[in-house]
Amino acid sequence: MRIPEGFARVTPYIFADNASQYMDHLIAALGGEDGGRTMREEALANGIVRFGGASVMISEAGRGFPPSRLSLYFYVDDADAAMARALGAGMEKIMDPMDMDYGDRQGGVRDSAGNIWWISERLTDAPY
Repeated sequence: MRIPEGFARVTPYIFADNASQYMDHLIAALGGEDGGRTMREEALANGIVRFGGASVMISEAGRGFPPSRLSLYFYVDDADAAMARALGAGMEKIMDPMDMDYGDRQGGVRDSAGNIWWISERLTDAPY
């Protein structure tokens, strides 16, 4: 099986209105890197935002492919700093960071396309 570097066997693929602007929003708010964009006329046909060793694919919503709504679990080194960055870039807070019983410090934000990102810092090496 061939899987490109930076991708997993299952990789999130988000359809968004104004997808190129949405990519810019994720890069600014969550510290992602632009992994490349393929345009179809004026619309983003396929974009990649990289977060360390993981990737999220993005495309312009359209007929037959409505905007996605999903929830993503996003591991970071510092949940409080990552939340501050996300909020500073315009994401909507849905939950303040707090220490959870399962060993994560976690907060939640909603992005400009309505998706929820659970910003999580693992506090222990113990399994879930």
